[in-house]
Amino acid sequence: MKYFLSVDYGGTNTKAIIFNENGDEIGVSSFHTMRKEIKPGYREVDLKETSDAIYDSIKKALKKSNLTGKDITAVACVGHGKGLYVLDKNRKEFINGILSTDGRAGELANKFENEIKKLWNKTRQHVFGVQSPVLLHWLKENEPQSYNNIGAILSAKDYVRFKLTGKVNQEYGDASGNHWINFETGTYDDEILEFFGIPEMKEALPPLVDYKEIVGGITKEVSEITGLLEGTPVVGGLFDIDACAIGSGVLDSSAFSVIAGTWNINTYPSKIPAGYESGQMNSYFPNRDFLVEESSPTSAGNLDIILKMLMSEEMSSLKETESIYTGLEVFLKDTTASYSKVIFLPFLYGSNTHTEAPSCFLGLTATTTKLEMIRSVYEGIVFSHKQHLDKLEKSLGKRPQVIRISGGGTNSKQWCQIFSDILNIPVETLQGSELGGLGGAIASQQAITGDSLEDAVKKMVRIKDRYEPDQEEHKKYIKKYEVYQEILKSMDTTFHSLKKLNEEL
Repeated sequence: MKYFLSVDYGGTNTKAIIFNENGDEIGVSSFHTMRKEIKPGYREVDLKETSDAIYDSIKKALKKSNLTGKDITAVACVGHGKGLYVLDKNRKEFINGILSTDGRAGELANKFENEIKKLWNKTRQHVFGVQSPVLLHWLKENEPQSYNNIGAILSAKDYVRFKLTGKVNQEYGDASGNHWINFETGTYDDEILEFFGIPEMKEALPPLVDYKEIVGGITKEVSEITGLLEGTPVVGGLFDIDACAIGSGVLDSSAFSVIAGTWNINTYPSKIPAGYESGQMNSYFPNRDFLVEESSPTSAGNLDIILKMLMSEEMSSLKETESIYTGLEVFLKDTTASYSKVIFLPFLYGSNTHTEAPSCFLGLTATTTKLEMIRSVYEGIVFSHKQHLDKLEKSLGKRPQVIRISGGGTNSKQWCQIFSDILNIPVETLQGSELGGLGGAIASQQAITGDSLEDAVKKMVRIKDRYEPDQEEHKKYIKKYEVYQEILKSMDTTFHSLKKLNEEL
């Protein structure tokens, strides 16, 4: 039996997961990604602290699986997209990594976005403040000493792979989603660097590798720390949206892949890229099709924060083996779309409608309960997903037959049902809870056996549950969604005024 290790480095949680060749999860060890908010909106990670925690998780995953390092056939790294991880000119860490929820470069991104038509035919990318070229320009303007010391530019999972192998590379999928790739040539491009005002970073862009390419082997140092066998093959790995799509068995546009995690990510594979007017993003899919993406940081991460705000007392009284989510699952099952009259805008980390839009509850009264507010959070997050999915459907010209959902949201069956009821589309979940990690295991399987992507997916991916929409619930939710949309349209000037007030106070 072959066993594959995936290290899945996410913005909320980071995990080491071991799978067998049939796609079964054998063992997992996880920890909360150790985010540091050194200033409001600055979301970073200490790289030494993070890499040490990853090593420890690998060691624990082996122990939980009753395996040793020599049982692991290959390793893949999966990671959050965008953000910035750099090494100095001696290939050493010297500043913190920047996560994909960082907010420091939003205004700078808007300036580049206003000019992006000049570059569109090459990159097929709109501009976000957490893309590496934008963050690099921000560093050039605000922290020039750090900027001038950069010797290598990586994505999140490329950094993890570097720590395991000592090899410095970028993988095509992540690079293409981070505004580095000219889709006409499949390579880096000087014009992209000139556009973002960072031409001197050309030498810091490392060689590109394929997702299933064996890039290197586990180093002796990492072997001694983790228990992995020195030389164990490590493959290029995957951008998490690609990993979740193939881990969900989404290989064409008949199904959409939805990730309800730190980010609200909605994708489908396509032979042709989305156009400029759609507002959608394009990146390379593992088979070199395009992965068309609608996304924003408006998903399950909002629920985590609101629970800490509203339910901290209840959470602190729980026993170590208990979870607040167990009780909430019963609550969701016992209530319906009629229960809460509150509308929640899930913009704690950013918006998908207006760059200045804050999160808020609307419809609170003297009799509103915490549970009404919490149910509105579950619903508001799905409304935000629906906004993205409606746009994908419009650009594709048809509805998907099914939604395959992954991320933290799949831990709640009742939330999956709410997704189906609001979207009015069947929703399917997959066997196992770590679909991004499974995508990594599929890449490892391909690297070792030579299987095609289709054959590896067929062998390793299995449907777990299917949720059919309740039409009566859907009718109620659509009325709420119409109000949700109306609120967003009517509050444009208010959002701007609120931001101005915050800056002046």
